[in-house]
Amino acid sequence: MRKPQTMRGLEDLGRVRLSENFFLRDFLHSEIASLYGMPNIPDDPDLAVAAGRALCENLLEPLWTRFGRISIRSAFRSAAVNDFGNKNDLNCGRNETNFAGHIWDRRDSEGRMGATASIVVHAFLPYYDRTGYWEALAWWVHDNLPYNEMEFFPKLCAFNLQWREGAPRRRIQSFIPPRRGVLTKPGMENWAGSHETEYAEWLSQL
Repeated sequence: MRKPQTMRGLEDLGRVRLSENFFLRDFLHSEIASLYGMPNIPDDPDLAVAAGRALCENLLEPLWTRFGRISIRSAFRSAAVNDFGNKNDLNCGRNETNFAGHIWDRRDSEGRMGATASIVVHAFLPYYDRTGYWEALAWWVHDNLPYNEMEFFPKLCAFNLQWREGAPRRRIQSFIPPRRGVLTKPGMENWAGSHETEYAEWLSQL
């Protein structure tokens, strides 16, 4: 599939169904692209579709099935959009760190395909607003889904959820005060085993 050069071509690309509840168009919106008049279109549509489909099927659909509606806050970024965001301090990492992350249509340095979406789980918001305990959602995902990395943010407890080809790294980081930093990663004592007690209260309220 070639990069779209026309509005019709972009419409057709957006209609590509990635999974039961998601189309590619759901992931193409970018505030940076909208505000600065930049197209946010994959240079390699086939790779973007394959990576996005794996993200949806392995992570987003299981979350939707278990907890209901998910909102996409940020997802695919073209290399040009991400580079612009990085150079203008718009909360984008360097392109090299975002290949197979937010930049779905580039493989990482190890040749692995991957994709990231920043999402909000609606069913978690009442519990988060009441307790601030973002870790409940983090540990549920850790115990139940083959994610690669997660990063949590204060507003709406939105978090970057990443799928990557191969054995998942399963690392969790937070920017939510007062518990900023790494929650778990390979080698930490809390990485293995069940964490059911961390999210039992939340699940009991659903």
